[in-house]
Amino acid sequence: MASPAAFASSRATFAPMSARRVLIFGGIALIAGGMLFGDIFAVFVLHQNGGRTGEALLAATRAVTARDSAVVRQDFAKMGDLLEDHGTKLDAHAHMIAAGYLALLLALLQPYVALSFRSRKILAQVFVAGGLLLPLGIFLIHYVGLAYSPFSMIGWASVLADSAGALLIAALVAEAWGLWRYSRGLRADVAEPALPLENSWESRTLLTSGTLLILLGFLYGAWYAGFDLYEHEAREKSIFSAMLNASTGSGGDAMQFVGAYGQLQAEKAVDLAAHSHVIEFGLLAILLSFIQPFVFLDSRWKRLWVKLLLAGSIILPAFVLLEMHLGLIAGGIADIGGLIVLTALLGMLAGILRYTGALDAQEENAR
Repeated sequence: MASPAAFASSRATFAPMSARRVLIFGGIALIAGGMLFGDIFAVFVLHQNGGRTGEALLAATRAVTARDSAVVRQDFAKMGDLLEDHGTKLDAHAHMIAAGYLALLLALLQPYVALSFRSRKILAQVFVAGGLLLPLGIFLIHYVGLAYSPFSMIGWASVLADSAGALLIAALVAEAWGLWRYSRGLRADVAEPALPLENSWESRTLLTSGTLLILLGFLYGAWYAGFDLYEHEAREKSIFSAMLNASTGSGGDAMQFVGAYGQLQAEKAVDLAAHSHVIEFGLLAILLSFIQPFVFLDSRWKRLWVKLLLAGSIILPAFVLLEMHLGLIAGGIADIGGLIVLTALLGMLAGILRYTGALDAQEENAR
């Protein structure tokens, strides 16, 4: 049983249904959901979609050679449909994770938001709801389209996504107003205290490793920009020029150039994915380092989840880069790395749920 002083501190720091609780639960759930969706997307959609896009591009090139404008339009429409399918799923994955990161960041800022307890709680709920509805709307854009929409260019799924985005913006503006009020010396009626200082191995490891991961991602991004980016752009122009020449019968095999274009797009995709994932996992580790006081687990389990999180944060981007050399084997290992990070996240979330359950039970006993 916790001491009365520790119990009072816990109640103040992580009060039942406070904005901080809502944002931490919602943030981790959004990140976990976005990562799970990303793994499913990578396994069942990404590679198949890329293959069908290449086939459509080859068919369009051959239709140009045959001077069949109707087939050219049909093939480019098919490519546009495939690219929209790919883009909406990728955006849904990225937006859900980004909303989760923002929710965790807002949880850390709650002591400095000079708004009432009820207002902060409502804003937290609105933000989490927007973070869930925005990727849902983006995901449905490809499937709903303009069906039954009163607008000529905007479908109901786009309306849902835009409305959810407006909810997120409104919540962030209100939080910023609360921060501004705090900077002017105003205080909330029931302020949430700052998070307790944590000097555990788990917090130190996550904070240090997260910083190193972000630095590594920046360094790799700088290396890519300096040595590969312009070469990729030059190759893309050259391939398109050769593809157009082949379609007019000036020489070359269209299939060869379409294959070269697909190879180039794969190279660019793995470079950008590795760069962004390392930085994202670094940011996630830093944010999670601040909520370790609320992970109510034995030290062995806490350390296990930290080690798994960091191991997956290295495995996923490393094997994404190796996909160009090892093929689907590397892609499968990268997906396993993502599942390892997801497992660690769910383990920490389970510890937080145990913490809040014990805290609420103590509160009931104290009444």
